[in-house]
Amino acid sequence: MTFDVTLADIQAAATRISGKVRRTPTWHSAGLSARLGVETMVKVEALQLAGSFKVRGCFNKLMRLSEAELARGVVTVSGGNHAIAVSLVAKAMGTRALVLMPKNAAPFNIALTKSLGGEVELCEDSIEAFAKADAYAGKGMTNVHSYDDPAIIAGHGTLGLEMAADASGRLDHVFVSIGGGGFSAGVAAALKGLDPAVRIHGVETEGATTMTQALAEGKPVAIRPTSIARTLGAPFATERTMAAARQFLEDIIVVPDAEAVRELVWVLQNGRVLLEPAAACVVAAAMARKEMFKPGERVGLVLCGSNVALEDVAAWRAEFGV
Repeated sequence: MTFDVTLADIQAAATRISGKVRRTPTWHSAGLSARLGVETMVKVEALQLAGSFKVRGCFNKLMRLSEAELARGVVTVSGGNHAIAVSLVAKAMGTRALVLMPKNAAPFNIALTKSLGGEVELCEDSIEAFAKADAYAGKGMTNVHSYDDPAIIAGHGTLGLEMAADASGRLDHVFVSIGGGGFSAGVAAALKGLDPAVRIHGVETEGATTMTQALAEGKPVAIRPTSIARTLGAPFATERTMAAARQFLEDIIVVPDAEAVRELVWVLQNGRVLLEPAAACVVAAAMARKEMFKPGERVGLVLCGSNVALEDVAAWRAEFGV
């Protein structure tokens, strides 16, 4: 299929959700600039409401629903940031949010989802959860897919508009993480729509190579993610997100979990910002490819979220010797 989210869609989403989400900062990072050898800007979406970029797409989706649809409530499948964001946005919109989670979802994410008003129903796995979501949609609830939805993707793309406007000059390279591909699709569509010359690098972690495997096979491939970067562990990509990856991405860089944790610790100690592995992996990817940067180029890193339990960070540090 042809990717169906345009720059105009993203700009309309920015107008729609203005005042509902934070305009998170885009900072010059002296420490990362020194390490990468070129000027480096970071979009600190880790400071967003509900701890990640997900509220952008969720507000854009739910604000487009009718009063009748809101009255029937929304259902979604997620074990991570999307679950948390849907719960926050649904509460703000005065509607019910039913969140179907695989039973191995992190207790931290389950607790956050419930604290924001989401009703959690645990399922055996994501396959069962998606089937149940379809059943609930058949009864009248709106199924808010975490990444295969043009409204969700357009909302996520508003981050790209902000980053481009706040970077104090053009960016030559931007690194963005990939789960199911909706986030990278929206951000890339915005950045490439504003500047076709910018090079977008997707990032996955070993054990969560959903998009890499899908593109290699030429079709969505179901995977069982094993990476500690749980929020990158989408069970499959889709034709829509694959089309965006083909259209916008220069490449996809796969980094080890250990390197994501190493950079999580570095950013926390040196940048005073807590990241989850799904965000820290873009720093690891830029470090792995820093030889490709040319003098005078500018690099942008999208630090997408911060929903991580401190006990998990401590356990990962011990596991990987970081």
